[in-house]
Amino acid sequence: MAQPTDKKKFDLDTLVRVLKLAFPYKRVALLAIFLAVILAPLGIAQPAIVQLMIDDYVLVGDVSGLTFWALVVAVLLVVMAVTRYAFIYSSNWLGQSIIRDLRIKVFSHINSLRLSYFDKTPIGTSTTRTINDIQSINSVFAEGVITIIADLLMIFAVLAIMIHTSWKLTLICLTTMPFLILASYVFKEAVKKSYQQVRTQIQKMNAFLQERITGMRIVQFFNAEAQEKASFSEINAGLRKANINAILYYAIFFPTVDLIAAASLALMVWWGAQDVARAGGVTLGALVAFPIYINMLFRPIRVLADKFNTLQMGLVAAERVFAVLDRTDQIENTGTVAPEKLIGEVSFKNVWFAYVDNDWILKDLSFELKKNETLAIVGSTGSGKTTITNIINRFYEYQKGDICIDGVPIREYEMYALRSRMAMVLQDVFLFTGSVLDNISLRDPDITREEVIEAAKMIGAHEFIEKLPGGYDYDVQERGATLSMGQRQLISFVRALVFDPDILILDEATSSVDPETEGVIQHAIEKLMDARTSIVIAHRLSTIRNANNIMVLEKGEIKELGPHDELVELENGRYRELYEMQFLEMAE
Repeated sequence: MAQPTDKKKFDLDTLVRVLKLAFPYKRVALLAIFLAVILAPLGIAQPAIVQLMIDDYVLVGDVSGLTFWALVVAVLLVVMAVTRYAFIYSSNWLGQSIIRDLRIKVFSHINSLRLSYFDKTPIGTSTTRTINDIQSINSVFAEGVITIIADLLMIFAVLAIMIHTSWKLTLICLTTMPFLILASYVFKEAVKKSYQQVRTQIQKMNAFLQERITGMRIVQFFNAEAQEKASFSEINAGLRKANINAILYYAIFFPTVDLIAAASLALMVWWGAQDVARAGGVTLGALVAFPIYINMLFRPIRVLADKFNTLQMGLVAAERVFAVLDRTDQIENTGTVAPEKLIGEVSFKNVWFAYVDNDWILKDLSFELKKNETLAIVGSTGSGKTTITNIINRFYEYQKGDICIDGVPIREYEMYALRSRMAMVLQDVFLFTGSVLDNISLRDPDITREEVIEAAKMIGAHEFIEKLPGGYDYDVQERGATLSMGQRQLISFVRALVFDPDILILDEATSSVDPETEGVIQHAIEKLMDARTSIVIAHRLSTIRNANNIMVLEKGEIKELGPHDELVELENGRYRELYEMQFLEMAE
């Protein structure tokens, strides 16, 4: 028994939290509520006037009075139309304004989350939260709370005027109401369940499509189109089934309500016609007005269950969105040190790090890197090389020890100020849809076109960029698919240089480059590393042999540390083994 109560309480808490989003637009919200309130009396005025016209003017042949009240009805209809337009527009404007702000808030929050969130969460799920789920929250305002208030006011107003007109006819009409309430409840519960299934299937489809479209090269290379088509067909069939279930419930419910309304009308006419003939019974005008009242009563009840479901689904979507906003996966940015330049001295002091619990990736790691020195890191896959670059940027938080830059623990730096003085070039270069210029400057207004061109000339990328159609305005397709690996790498080097970092990190930046392009890349690396503290992770000898020191990592521990000439002379040394197995073969 406690579980449903908790669920209702949670839904109420979520509703309150959603409604608080309207606070910046409280005037528009109050206007929409006010319009909802006045629509009820405007709606019931029409049949009341019709009853008055029949009883007091039609039956006595008063044409002039009938004409006057006909004009009143016409004016009333115009006022209702304008009021309803204002109500629909204001409530939808309110909803769209709120979800606009909420999308920005969710996107900004996702940007601030640790990379561990993205390691565990499919991109399609985040996309669903930011687009589909937030769009559903709009229904809480456009089709939910405010319209439900308007419908409830209409129901109570119609019932009040019906009882005032004829309590007997009202009781006759309400004899079918228990059937309507039962049908509405069954429909609400069934559609709620089907909507949840639809949301789940949409999330699955978004995640599936994002992964397969991103990995289309692999799908086609391994001729996996048939298998992926079968998987997509299964998910698509699930979405179709969920939608059909929802449609089925609508197809059953609305005709059922029509039948109940028709039965109510038939009972009213049957009894009312007899009562008109009796002295002191209902008037003919009341008998004519009552079908209009019945329609006005059943119409909001007919859609009320559907609107409650819409509201519930909006709250389910809000619950998911708030779950993202409530995540505390952000790196704590409590530091205050924000230098304009860094000296570039890096030190690791007994650093321990694990992605999960106590599964340590780095174990008691200690080393120092002086200004303008280059440290090359080598080791087998999984030894912790990339992890070092991730925690120095504060993409992940280390658990033990300390990392200092210029003698200051990195947690004491303002995070964005620290990252602005560092640059990272990865093996898998990511380019956004947009021009080459935008991909280099990342749309930073402080970086001019002239600075980008100057950096490209220094790196050696200017010539190939100029040959592209449109040069620096060439439209790079998604992920830079129209450019070669070497060209993408050169653009990433220009990007790093134009931000003028004090500390440079190269994470296997040349491992996928062909030997012919490597000469150009090597020149770019030398320019980029000039007079900068650099950390280099590489598989190629040419990239690391000139480093001041080479660190050999094995299962998160330093096995060897020193210059190339010293390490290569160590008998049975790990670096010498790697050199002979890998680097020497590449050099030959």
